[in-house]
Amino acid sequence: MARLDPHSHAEDNQPRTKAFDWKASVDFSARVLRAEVTLHFVEPSGGGPLDLDTRALSIDAVLGPDGAPLQHTLHAPDPILGSRLEIMVPAGAGSVAIRYRTSPEASALQWLTPKQTLGKKQPYLFSQCQAIHARSLLPCQDTPSIRQTFTASLEVPSELRAVMAAAPVPASRVVKGDRAVERFEMPQPIPPYLFALAVGDLASKDLSPRSRVWTEPAQLEAAAWEFEHVEDHIEAAESLFGPYDWERFDLLVMPPSFPYGGMENPRLTFLTPSLLAGDRSQVNVVAHELAHSWTGNLVTSSTAEHFWLNEGFTVFAERRILEALEGTEMAMLHAAIGFEKLQQAFAQLASTPDLTKLRTHLNGIDPDEAFSVVPYEKGYLFLKTLEAAAGREAFDALLASWLGAHRFGAATTNDFVTLVERVAPGLLAKVDAKAWIDGAGLPPQHWKPESARLAAVEKVAGRVPSKDETRAWSPTEWSLYLEAAPKPSPVEVCAELDAQYALTSAKNPEVLVSWLVLACESGYAPALPRVKELLAHTGRMKYLKPIYRALAARAETKPLARELFEKLRGSYHPIAQQVVRGILK
Repeated sequence: MARLDPHSHAEDNQPRTKAFDWKASVDFSARVLRAEVTLHFVEPSGGGPLDLDTRALSIDAVLGPDGAPLQHTLHAPDPILGSRLEIMVPAGAGSVAIRYRTSPEASALQWLTPKQTLGKKQPYLFSQCQAIHARSLLPCQDTPSIRQTFTASLEVPSELRAVMAAAPVPASRVVKGDRAVERFEMPQPIPPYLFALAVGDLASKDLSPRSRVWTEPAQLEAAAWEFEHVEDHIEAAESLFGPYDWERFDLLVMPPSFPYGGMENPRLTFLTPSLLAGDRSQVNVVAHELAHSWTGNLVTSSTAEHFWLNEGFTVFAERRILEALEGTEMAMLHAAIGFEKLQQAFAQLASTPDLTKLRTHLNGIDPDEAFSVVPYEKGYLFLKTLEAAAGREAFDALLASWLGAHRFGAATTNDFVTLVERVAPGLLAKVDAKAWIDGAGLPPQHWKPESARLAAVEKVAGRVPSKDETRAWSPTEWSLYLEAAPKPSPVEVCAELDAQYALTSAKNPEVLVSWLVLACESGYAPALPRVKELLAHTGRMKYLKPIYRALAARAETKPLARELFEKLRGSYHPIAQQVVRGILK
C-alpha cells in the first residue's frame, strides 16, 4: 500500500474514480457551494477504506449505492494536503455519494462583489484548481494520475450565466423564478486540476465554427477582435501535433484578479484580461494554452514532481506554433526572453537548487510554493537541445510517438526516458540528459536562440538605444531589452529611457511590467505611482511576483510593498495572496 502522489491521500490499492456526477448550488450571499458528488469506480470495491482529498469542506452525509449511510471520518487537516476523508466502502459497491458544502475561504474559488467586476452590477465567481485546489471544490482523488470524466449540474441566480470547462448539454438551461439550472458533461477523462467553472454576467461571440469567446459584455468586442484569428492557431497546431481531440476551443476572458496568464481548462481556456492589449501582441499566451491541448491535457504529468512534462513540452509546442504563424525570428525572440527569465529564476532559487532540476522531489512542499519558470524554460531548452541533436524530422517523430503512447493518460519522467531510448537510442547520452533531468541549473552545453532581430537587441544591451535603433521594435523586443538590462541600472539611465520612450506610460503590459521591475530595482521613484496603479488593477502572478519582489528587495520600498499588499490583498486570488505573502516574509 502506497500513496500515488506526494500531494494526494489516494492509495494505490484503493478503488479508483473513473467518473463522477456533480450537482451544486451557488450561494453568493454565503459564498459557498452546496453540493453533492457521486464517485463511480473503475471496478467495484473489494471492501475497505477509500481515502479522498478535501480542504475545508463540511461533510453533511456519505452514502452507498443503495442510499444507506456509510461510516466515514474527516481527519485533522494537513497544512499542505488538507483533510483526508476516510470512507469505509462495502464490498461490491461501485460508487459512493457525498453531500457537502464548500468553505467561504475555499482555495479554488474567488467570489467577486459587483464592484470588483467590469460591469459593476452583478457578482462573479470563478475557480482555479491547479495545482491541488480541486479538493476545496469537491471530495476527490486529487491527483493527475487518476483521470476522470464527469457530468455537472449548476444552479445559479437566473440573471447570471454559468460556464464550465465541459460540453454544455443542449437546451438544458431551466429557469424557475430567480434561479436557473445549467447542465454540462465532459466525455474525455481529465485530471482533477482541470475541473473549472465560472458564473457571472457573461456574453459570447463566435470566432470560428469550433471556438467562441466569453467575457463580461463591456469588453466582448475588444476580446473578439484580439482573438479573431484563433482558428489559425488551431489549424497550425493540428498541422504540427495531430488532430485536436477536445472538439471545441472556447475562451473565457476573466476578471483582473485571475492569477495566471491563462489556464488550459479543456474546451474553455481561461485568460487574463491583460491580454487585451489592443495590438494582438499577447496571442502567444493563447498559443501556449492551445498547445496544452496536446501537452498537459492529452498527456499529463502524473504528479507535480514531473511538471516539466506539462510545461516544458508546452513551451516547445507554443513556440513551434508561433514559428508557423509569425516566423522563426519571433519565436527566437520569445525564446530569448524565456532564457533571461530562467537566469533570474536560477538566481532567486540559489538557496534551493533542487528546485532548479527538471525532476523534483516535493514531498512536504506545496506545489504552489515550488512554482517557477524552471519547468517551463529549462524544459523547453532540454527539448530544443534534443531536437538539435536528433534533427527536426526525427524529433517530430519522437514527439508524435510520445503523444500517441500516453494519449489521455498520465506519465512520468522515466516514461519519457524509456520512450526516447526505444525510439532514438543514444540520443539522451549525446546531450547528457541526466544532467538536465537530475542536475541543478543548466548543463554547459545547451541550445541557444539566434536571430538577426535578437542580435540587434543584444547589440544595444546596457545602454540607452537611439530612436533609429528602436524604430521597428515590437513589444517583444522592448521586453527582451528591459529584461536583459543591468539590475540595478543607474537612476540617470532610467530617467533617460523614460524621457525618450515614456515607458512609465506604456500600454503593453509585458513592456510595462519589465520596465517597472527595472525601475523599482534601480530606485527610480517617478515610476512608483504607476506601480501602485498596476498592483491595484491586476492579480496576474506573472506581474505581481516580480514587482513585489523588486519592491521588497530595497530597504526604501519594502515598507511600501507591505503597505500595498495589506491594502490590496482582498482583490487578489487566494493562490496569489499566498505567493505574495511568501515573498514579503
